[in-house]
Amino acid sequence: MRIRLAATTAAACGALVALTAVPAQATEYTSALKIRGVQYDAPGSDSNSCSTGNTDEEYVTIKNYSSTKTVNLKGYWVEDAAGNYFEFTANHYLQPGDYVKLRGGNGSDSDAKNVVYRDNCNFMWNNDKDTIYLFKPAGSRADVHSYTKSGSDPDRNGYIKFHS
Repeated sequence: MRIRLAATTAAACGALVALTAVPAQATEYTSALKIRGVQYDAPGSDSNSCSTGNTDEEYVTIKNYSSTKTVNLKGYWVEDAAGNYFEFTANHYLQPGDYVKLRGGNGSDSDAKNVVYRDNCNFMWNNDKDTIYLFKPAGSRADVHSYTKSGSDPDRNGYIKFHS
């Protein structure tokens, strides 16, 4: 797993790693890419059947907040608190202000429709609480957000917005 490799490398280089009690959403990263929001609870009854399920209705939106820089998603990855992850292995360019929805399930990736599919019919985000990490290709964090259904989603619609 990349995180453990990065932590091992940092420790081998003598870097000091400190854990703090600061909530994950309190950290602001300088990355152009940020997690805009998450549909953590797909509408309807959860079913991870590839043919009739609703995992494609669960998604995380990643947006390029730069006003000038185009960013290629290739090599970036998202991960949850349990270590489930998806890595963008193909070129997918986000123009300034553009976004992509990373959906569960299977489908055709499309720059024009701003969508990439995980090609996995299992749900990734927990319905009660989770943490979403966005990592840069070199392994540093681009963004991170934690949520709880009771504390982060007052209207209980299964969607949480982190950045405008």
